[in-house]
Amino acid sequence: MKAKVPEVAELLRLVATPSRLLVLCQLSQGELSVGALEQATGIRQPGLSQQLAELRQAGLVATRRQSRSIFYRIADARVEQLLTAMYAIFCGDGLVPTTDLNATAAGR
Repeated sequence: MKAKVPEVAELLRLVATPSRLLVLCQLSQGELSVGALEQATGIRQPGLSQQLAELRQAGLVATRRQSRSIFYRIADARVEQLLTAMYAIFCGDGLVPTTDLNATAAGR
């Protein structure tokens, strides 16, 4: 576990910025274009592009080009799991599916 601490800390640092967390929450619902993300989050395009670039550079999101539009999606399963847990804790009933977390912690 000690060897993974830097990796976990970096992932949490990337997610801890409110604007990046908001973008990731929107992307957890499915792939979105930059314009749709701008509208859904209220983050103006220059700031949104900066946040998306950092997420893309870290490998947390991936892109797909269709004509002149760029679509983003979550590319890291750990982010999906983290968002699911945070949603359950902060927006849902407060219960995180412990079977998955226990299996992961046990190295299974």
